[in-house]
Amino acid sequence: MKLISYERHGSHGFGAITQGGIVDLGVALNNRYADLKALIAADAIKEAEQAVAGRKADFPEDSVTFLPVIPQPGKIWCCGLNYDEHVRETNREVTEMPTFFLRVADSQVGQGQAIPVPQESTQLDYEGEIAVIIGKPGRRIAEAAAFDHIAGYSCYNDATIRDWQRHTQQWGPGKNFWRTGGFGPWMVTADEIPAHTQLTLVTRLNGQEMQRATTDMMIHSIQRQIAYVSAIAPLQPGDVIVTGTPGGVGARRQPPVWMKPGDVVEVEIDKVGVLRNPIVSEA
Repeated sequence: MKLISYERHGSHGFGAITQGGIVDLGVALNNRYADLKALIAADAIKEAEQAVAGRKADFPEDSVTFLPVIPQPGKIWCCGLNYDEHVRETNREVTEMPTFFLRVADSQVGQGQAIPVPQESTQLDYEGEIAVIIGKPGRRIAEAAAFDHIAGYSCYNDATIRDWQRHTQQWGPGKNFWRTGGFGPWMVTADEIPAHTQLTLVTRLNGQEMQRATTDMMIHSIQRQIAYVSAIAPLQPGDVIVTGTPGGVGARRQPPVWMKPGDVVEVEIDKVGVLRNPIVSEA
């Protein structure tokens, strides 16, 4: 099942993508859950699936503004330097432990929403990644049990303001500019992507392929990432783990390739879908 968060006529909602359009899960589930995060926390995905079965769509996809899949996650953990090619192109070394940093919720946008080039920089770079949405809470989760804690998967563009990222050794400033991280278009529930499924990730800029990798190329696996960050703090339903970008980022090309107004960036994951965002100047 494909689950989304959206805005329509000034109100926020959540729903399921069907062949005919969007089923409003707030209505279908008698307003028992405030949003998609609450649905996940209540372990009610199967209930939602039953509510959608045989139900006609409430409205078409093009009548909504897609929001980030989870608009207000409690935590957004982002794994850096998690593919060999990206480690090499950044002139770094593979580390025994994964590298993590945090993003904030309002650094994100949804499917089709514009990513702005901020006034402070022209060095807006793409980073296509696979996002994991946590369903079952836990602390110190064993790697062997990690997949049991996943609610679903989505596409993520961990877009980065490179010069601000390089101001210090702390990456936070370059990773948290307002509305620069794409998250969507939807969450594909974990029952549709069995544990250990090999996923293919592709990033395109204006239709040209810039990045390609598969999950078996990760240095630190999804299950290891879940185990690692859950040792730091309990993972909660709706938390997001962004699992790393492969080689081919714009900053390491010769000459560098920066996203500019008028561009369109796409992140595609087979078995999930395509996240597409236009690039604009910040007003």
